[in-house]
Amino acid sequence: MRPYNEKISIYYGMASTIAMNFSNNFFPIFAITILSATNYQVGLISSLPPLVALLMTIPAAILLNRAHEHKKLVAMSVLLARLMFLLIVMLVYLPSESMQAWAFLAIIALMSVPNTVANIGSQTLISGMIDESRRGQFFSDRNRLLTMVGLVSTLIIGIVMKDESDNVTAYQILFAMAFGFGLLEAFLLMKHDEAPAHGGGPLVKKKLMDWSIFKHANYVWFLVAALFFNFAWQMAWGIFNIYHVRVVGATIFWISMFSVGNMLMQILTFPLWKKWAERKSNVRVFVWAAIGMASTPFLTVLSTNLYYLTLVQTMSGFFLSGVVLLLFNLLLEQSPEESRTYCITTYNVLLAFAAFLAPQIGIWMLNSWGVETAMYLNSGLRLLSAALFYAVYVRYGRTPKTIT
Repeated sequence: MRPYNEKISIYYGMASTIAMNFSNNFFPIFAITILSATNYQVGLISSLPPLVALLMTIPAAILLNRAHEHKKLVAMSVLLARLMFLLIVMLVYLPSESMQAWAFLAIIALMSVPNTVANIGSQTLISGMIDESRRGQFFSDRNRLLTMVGLVSTLIIGIVMKDESDNVTAYQILFAMAFGFGLLEAFLLMKHDEAPAHGGGPLVKKKLMDWSIFKHANYVWFLVAALFFNFAWQMAWGIFNIYHVRVVGATIFWISMFSVGNMLMQILTFPLWKKWAERKSNVRVFVWAAIGMASTPFLTVLSTNLYYLTLVQTMSGFFLSGVVLLLFNLLLEQSPEESRTYCITTYNVLLAFAAFLAPQIGIWMLNSWGVETAMYLNSGLRLLSAALFYAVYVRYGRTPKTIT
């Protein structure tokens, strides 16, 4: 029998997953087919949220530390973020397509402000409510259930909107439904049973930054390797969107099938990566996951056949499940326990900066050399990131070392 907060948190996660699947997954195709967005603007769809997250992380943390109850602040942030879906519904009535595309990007940037508060706050809220002895099993079960909900909701959208890729009204209905599930998110957040925070003195006395974390060679080289991998990985996100929609002509149905195949493979293979990591080591197994990720851009541009591309995206889910599992495990493994919070915060801030820059570099490569060359170069960079992780394993994978 699950405790009350665990059940409510799972229901909240399901509503959040559906809201995101009804919106974010289809932003690029909406921008290209309805708003006639340029390649540069499509790249900004991926770049703007992490940039805003980078700017908002510290203000969000301060705001959450001062809040008497997290759930009220998080629920209000979720509500403000989901209200932006209604603005997207209305922007198609602006007089010019150019104005519509830039307004869409402005809304995405504005949406990312409350989203940052909501993301940080919900993680803090839920993790604080779950008993430490149950966290591992709870988050494992929760992630699996949310992935299944995401798979089913995406599949339904793909089937229902199979022939509606150029239909403005269909997108408006989709984003309005996302807003409806956003209301459900806020309601379920308020249903959590949260004990009011007391005191808070020790939190205020903590240092803003502990620079001694950079004396730990294991952490520093993990940071370098992880940032390079994420940069190479995220560089291709905008290129994939443009290739699938502009070059291949994928409809909402096929975009949904790409996601469904990817998520299904993640559900099936997550336990395998966990087993392999326990037998070998997180970093050794991650090298193989990174090599697999390097094959995806190369394989994608070999054919424009939609069934083939669905197979490629499904296969990429196998390696993505390993990346998602092992990267966070590596972060915890390589971070000194006494300063782990600072290590995680530093990693997330630098990751947000890389996530902003990478898609823009990818679009520049696309415009400069064409989609095929850009994809080949991206595969090369991803392969190089795997080699860097292997070098980190050889040098630092066994014995903890400190820079002197």
